[in-house]
Amino acid sequence: MNIWFATNNSHKKEELNSILNTSLKIPSEEGIGFDPDEIFLSFHENALLKARELKKILDNSSKYCNQENIVIADDSGLCVDALDGRPGVLSARYGDTDGKKLSSTEKNLLLLKELSQFDQCGAPKRTAIFVCAMVLLFDDNKFIITQETVEGEIIKDIEHAKGEGGFGYDPVFLLPALNLTMAEIPTEEKNKISHRGKAGRTIADFLAQRL
Repeated sequence: MNIWFATNNSHKKEELNSILNTSLKIPSEEGIGFDPDEIFLSFHENALLKARELKKILDNSSKYCNQENIVIADDSGLCVDALDGRPGVLSARYGDTDGKKLSSTEKNLLLLKELSQFDQCGAPKRTAIFVCAMVLLFDDNKFIITQETVEGEIIKDIEHAKGEGGFGYDPVFLLPALNLTMAEIPTEEKNKISHRGKAGRTIADFLAQRL
């Protein structure tokens, strides 16, 4: 049996491997082309889309079609209250244009720049949540979906970005109760409190019952 993660993001794979305590396969490491068009406006719909797309590829593959393939997919992002929930489902593509894809650092700088426009009106509302919808798919009609969040705030400016861990928006996402950014938290602790950690444990518990 193969357990697949419908992503080409090696950082996400490492994080979910740790959460599930298993060994996941991802398309890019197996030479499989996988780049679905995430057309939906909700996290859970995009997660299900990605899971179904990878399952279809595997079922039509001469290498994997005769094996049992279970697919996990997630769609996650940062929702900032002052920006009416943006970047939301577009978090991974935030600021991208046809000619250029921004790096994580550039995305973080763009986010802080957008929030800075509110400074002239007094202290801006910097509350935000990380969201993760995760799907465990056995076939098109048999799957479970869970969605989790973690609440925090966006730091004031890039000088307050801290931490070498995590990825994406982690260095600019502050957990006020700990006074640490998500990137400063050790991996084991992060997996206990993060949006992906919470969703992943639900998937892990369900998977353990089925295997």
